[in-house]
Amino acid sequence: MLNIDDPAATEKIPALFRLGFRPFFLGGATVAMLFVPLWLVTWFYPDYSLFQTDFWVKVVPLWWHPHEMLFGFALAIVCGFLLTSVQTWTNQPGMKGWALALTFGCWLLARIMLLLPVSIPLWLPAIFDSLFIGLTAIKLWRCIYKVKQWHNIGFPIMLLAALSINLLSYYALSSRDFSLSLQIWQAMIWWLGLLITIVGGRVIPFFTAIRIKQTKPTPIALLEKSLIVVMIVLVIQAMTKVLPQGIEQGVLILAGALHLSRWLRWLPHKTLKEPMLWSLHIAYLFLPVTLFALAANIDDSMAYRHLIHLFAIGTLAGICLSMISRVSLGHTSRNIYQGPKMAVAFLCIPIAAVLRSLMPIIAPDYYQLWLWLAGAFWSLAFALFVVNYASILSKPRIDGRPG
Repeated sequence: MLNIDDPAATEKIPALFRLGFRPFFLGGATVAMLFVPLWLVTWFYPDYSLFQTDFWVKVVPLWWHPHEMLFGFALAIVCGFLLTSVQTWTNQPGMKGWALALTFGCWLLARIMLLLPVSIPLWLPAIFDSLFIGLTAIKLWRCIYKVKQWHNIGFPIMLLAALSINLLSYYALSSRDFSLSLQIWQAMIWWLGLLITIVGGRVIPFFTAIRIKQTKPTPIALLEKSLIVVMIVLVIQAMTKVLPQGIEQGVLILAGALHLSRWLRWLPHKTLKEPMLWSLHIAYLFLPVTLFALAANIDDSMAYRHLIHLFAIGTLAGICLSMISRVSLGHTSRNIYQGPKMAVAFLCIPIAAVLRSLMPIIAPDYYQLWLWLAGAFWSLAFALFVVNYASILSKPRIDGRPG
């Protein structure tokens, strides 16, 4: 941790709000743990749901679940990671104290408002969601601009794009345009895929090389640039559907081949003894697998909707869980490889991904069973994180330094 904070001033701040990863990792993991079983109960057994209003019943099945998994869970983890990393990148003070509490409070209020058992104007949670994303983007921009670190300027720009997509999702809900909602969810899925392409390409080979004591593979410029281009194309295609189906299929295959080639260069077979590493590699592998599977089922809309969960659970949730486990230890001055045992949690995620995406296609008669089993493995994974890391995230660093 760089010495850019005044320890005396930091000690006056509650530990939970001393750096962005603390509240957002804990909050995002708690949402992941609770919201999937809540959705399953409301979807399959609405009579037993705690929320019976017309507003809630209409929102949950078609809109609330994907929205909250993307903007409630995934984006909380993303913002917590970026607010923490930007301090390391730029040597500028990270968001902390009242500013962090305000930003986290906006995120939390949006989650609570969408759970209220009363009808509310949709612009209320939309405003708080926008503030949460916007305040994060502004903080990133200020840190990056101050040191003219232009190679990272894409991150606040991407967050502003996510803010726009989120506002569009609220518009889709207010107008009951669920076809538009589906396009939005797919666009946000590939937005997150683009982010993982950028960040994962930096950290996964770096973490691997350090741990296995081998030289980090030199990135191939053409491969790296091509990956970013094809992922941007997928985001645009999800929103606009401008490309013919055959060309979209070709883009999916190309993206899958590029991601697989990149992953193989990272020596994944040498990480099998270290959960903090193989969890990242397995999660990343689900990305090209998803792309190939979607290309093979491009003309089957139902299979396509199931298979997108290979990425949403296998890659997105897998990388989120592995990274928050790692970052939470590193930024509280703990040994990354001697922390809580998380191998079981890491294994639960790929199991959940297969149960949710492949089994409903293979054995559709047991669709409800597969979803409940997938939900159980998913919730167990994040429950293990919350149980093991809540005290770590809510207490000061063990070395007494700020952060």
